[in-house]
Amino acid sequence: MRPDEIDSALGELATEHRLRRRPTLASPQGPRVTIDGCDYLAFASNDYLGLANHPALRQAMQQGIDDWGVGGGASALVAGHFAIQQQAEEALAAFVGCESALLFGSGYAANLGVITSLVGRGDAVFADRLNHASLNDGCLLSRAEFKRFRHNDLAQLEQLLRDTPARSRLIAVDAVYSMDGDEAPLRDLLQLAERYDAWLYLDDAHGFGLLGDGHGALLEYALHHPRVVYMATLGKAAGVAGAFVAGSRQLVDWLVNTARTYIFTTAHPPAQAAAVLRSLQLIADEKWRRHLLNEHISVLRNGLRATSLSLCSSRAPIQPIIIGSNKEVLKLAAALRARGIWVPAIRPPTVPAGSARLRVSLTAGHTRDDVAELLAALLSVIS
Repeated sequence: MRPDEIDSALGELATEHRLRRRPTLASPQGPRVTIDGCDYLAFASNDYLGLANHPALRQAMQQGIDDWGVGGGASALVAGHFAIQQQAEEALAAFVGCESALLFGSGYAANLGVITSLVGRGDAVFADRLNHASLNDGCLLSRAEFKRFRHNDLAQLEQLLRDTPARSRLIAVDAVYSMDGDEAPLRDLLQLAERYDAWLYLDDAHGFGLLGDGHGALLEYALHHPRVVYMATLGKAAGVAGAFVAGSRQLVDWLVNTARTYIFTTAHPPAQAAAVLRSLQLIADEKWRRHLLNEHISVLRNGLRATSLSLCSSRAPIQPIIIGSNKEVLKLAAALRARGIWVPAIRPPTVPAGSARLRVSLTAGHTRDDVAELLAALLSVIS
């Protein structure tokens, strides 16, 4: 795109009701927020367990700053790997039942780093069509042959695996899909990975902290296997920031030596690792958070079942309401905001064309009254 084309391109986005802007948040993350100067009851955050502003995590981060400072200084291979980050990696590996783990600055960085480390020219990578953009970008940057299969279509995936002459193969999927809230058939995918000599790369960004009694999809589905590479983010249910990849010691050693998004970046703040350690304790000990969240999900789904609204099949806190039209979904989101409810309108290219939606995200930080207020507002704007 040339510089003189940007204005017209932005105008085209506006015409298609796809122009986005960043709302300004003037409060900590939580169920009650101040956005663009107004107060809202918000159902937009992936802070599923309500930990992002938890006093124990704030205290752990503050103590971490006192002990370790703020910045990482340089990459871990150049300036040194913080001992507190090593402790966090060991704790994360044990938490998900793996031999070893490696911290990354974000889930995006982890996906790019891992996929490009495991496959390259002459190899093949297979991705679900509803995968997160970071998985797709990792596949593209790997320079491997990139094949996408229909969402959760195991028959098509098997045909693609059967037909490829590639030397190395990798299947990449989300455990829980971020815009639909449904799940990948992980056990069946592992069987295909075994049958066709492939890696199974599992992005558990929206399952970690929730599935498997909080330990994630590996434990939920008993997926521990040499072919499985596990990634989870720490800025959603864990309430902190960053991500980690877990697997065998050999895998982590390989990533330390080859994952460019790990090697060529400044280490993330060490105090985050202190907060991660505290978060793991809360995830394990405060089971009531998952119980309350599951109750919220049931109340909302039951309350909307008799309406004309189109709900996806999801047991996750992600409860999308499919509207279809970009213009209509923006209208409904504005109507909810007028009632003091913040629910984001999700439009293409984040979701397929014609499937614009209200993405309701429930958390353990919400009260039963909060969910009742949301339900009443939804019924009011839809009627």
